[in-house]
Amino acid sequence: QVQLVESGGGLVQTGGSLRLSCAASNIDFSAYDMAWYRQAPGKQRELVATIDDGGSPHYAASVKGRFTISRDNAENKVILQMNSLKPEDTGVHYCNVHRRWPPRDYWGQGTQVTVSS
Repeated sequence: QVQLVESGGGLVQTGGSLRLSCAASNIDFSAYDMAWYRQAPGKQRELVATIDDGGSPHYAASVKGRFTISRDNAENKVILQMNSLKPEDTGVHYCNVHRRWPPRDYWGQGTQVTVSS
C-alpha cells in the first residue's frame, strides 16, 4: 500500500519560511511525477508546484520566485521550500504522487500551513 507522509507545516509570520517534506513508501518513487497542492478554507484545492520524473519543476504563478520544489529519489522524498510567505499561502498542503499511465494519483493526509499577518 502506497503511503505518503507530510511534515513541516506550522504557524509562521508574514515573510517567514517553512520547509515541507513528503516521504513516500511502497512505490517506485523515481518513476512518478510529484506535486504539492493546497486548500484554503472554503476554497478548492489548487496546484502549488510540480516536479516530473526528470526533475523539471513547474510553479503556480502565485508562488513562483518564492517556493522551490525538489525531490530526492534515493530517500523517496519531495521537498517544498517556502520563502517570503504571505497570509494567502495559508491552507492545508497536500503531497501528490501522479502516475501518467495508467493514470493514478496518491495523496498524503495534509499538513497545515498558517501565515499570520
